Amino acid sequence: MEEKRKKKSGPIKSAIESESDVDTKLWSFITTRSTKSWFLCISLFALLIRLAVALHPYSGANTPPKFGDFEAQRHWMEITLNLPVKEWYRNSTANDLSYWGLDYPPLTAYQSYFHGILLKLFDPASVSLFASRGYESYLGKLLMRWTVLMSDLMIFFPAVLYFVTVYYSGKSTKDKSGMVWHTTMILLNPCLILIDHGHFQYNCISLGLTTAAVAAILSDRDLVGSMLFSLALNHKQMSAYYAPAFFAYLLGKCLRNKNPIIDVLKLGLVVLGTFAVVWWPYLYSMDASLEVLFRLAPFERGIYEDYVANFWCTTSVVLKWKRLFTTQSLKLLSLAATVSTCLPSMVQLIWSPTKHGFIHGLLNCSFSFYLFSFQVHEKSILLPLLPASFLALDEPFVFEWLIYNALLSMFPLLRRDKLVLAYTAIYGLFILLYHAPSGKKDTSKTNRFFSILKLFALACSLFLHVIYMTITPPDKYPYLVEAIIMIFCFSQFVLVLIYSNRKQWALFNTSTQVDTKKKSL
Repeated sequence: MEEKRKKKSGPIKSAIESESDVDTKLWSFITTRSTKSWFLCISLFALLIRLAVALHPYSGANTPPKFGDFEAQRHWMEITLNLPVKEWYRNSTANDLSYWGLDYPPLTAYQSYFHGILLKLFDPASVSLFASRGYESYLGKLLMRWTVLMSDLMIFFPAVLYFVTVYYSGKSTKDKSGMVWHTTMILLNPCLILIDHGHFQYNCISLGLTTAAVAAILSDRDLVGSMLFSLALNHKQMSAYYAPAFFAYLLGKCLRNKNPIIDVLKLGLVVLGTFAVVWWPYLYSMDASLEVLFRLAPFERGIYEDYVANFWCTTSVVLKWKRLFTTQSLKLLSLAATVSTCLPSMVQLIWSPTKHGFIHGLLNCSFSFYLFSFQVHEKSILLPLLPASFLALDEPFVFEWLIYNALLSMFPLLRRDKLVLAYTAIYGLFILLYHAPSGKKDTSKTNRFFSILKLFALACSLFLHVIYMTITPPDKYPYLVEAIIMIFCFSQFVLVLIYSNRKQWALFNTSTQVDTKKKSL
């Protein structure tokens, strides 16, 4: 009788065990397939989502006289294609810098030039000097959308594959069970898709170069990583948000080597060499170089623009910074605030340079820049989001929390672009994908405080979305709801910064304990 009971209970027990492990086994089954196979499937789905978002309006559609970011990018193609390289950043009768003058580093200008060649090949009128201002033909818009898509496919997608391959190299099959989910989270970042393929920008290039640089450094190819990050800096100057973390981590590694001075010199030569190649057309004179540098530092715009959820804009509700301080004073204040909030993360990386700490450092330093640096745009939240996506499997709560609040912070901008439908659809898609079975460690489920905080934040976010869409603010305070959204998001971002800094220093304590044990042995 006992043997029969064992035989009966055996299948039941195994069935229960199989049900409890079904999520892990499902993702393990997918992961055990060829990396190229599942990455291709995710990429095709991510491509489909980008195409769907690209069907919606873009920044400045049908809104003369200056239109928006779409027109800015098209105009740069027009300028770089029709004028000599030395005149791209110089004000002249042929290049009126007050009309969307180039204000990104030379690598962006070269990108505009090559994209301009593509547009000229199929639709010459779209990049005709002077005559193409405000050009919005169907073919022209289609070609412009394809340039962003091509940039994504050629730079960001391969960089993500490089990163996940390095990040999961040497890990067990069980650890790799979340690899597919992690890749999906990075490639289907709703904020990046909405800004690049909806609003219209090329953040995928600078973020792709940064992703590849991080992957190279994680695989101990520091010289390659330095070159790639230098290229990212030369595409968008906002990539400097990551610079303190790169500098501190690489310096910390060099100081632990046998010949630290030689290692530092090698890194310095790679960085200087990369910059020299990119800036070569402007190195013939000091004035030419300064013309470009002047365009990259928009101090004349003031310390903030629009309603961005950073310190200066949020506190301006009470303290009118622009009235009380000069631009020079505000530059020094923002520099001091940014450096002081970056410093703890940098010190930890120099003292104990670990790979996991490096990614936390990227998040902390980029957040410090977003919250305290001079002239921040709401789209700049994409920079902290990138390292947060790298940590999506280990810190899923932080990633989810940050995504939701980043979307909310950009909602007023995206609503002005008439992207509400795309915003809602991709928001819902992200929720479904995020909660798909995976190997992520959801700390919010084991910590009651995190659970309550997340529920409260989501309820507030939903409420603010509804209020912004349905209620007309009083004439005396036309931007009241935008200000409330800004204040709420700022409070959430500060909490993320504090939490992430604590996590980074916890890694330092762990590594110190390990070193102590090794010495005692």
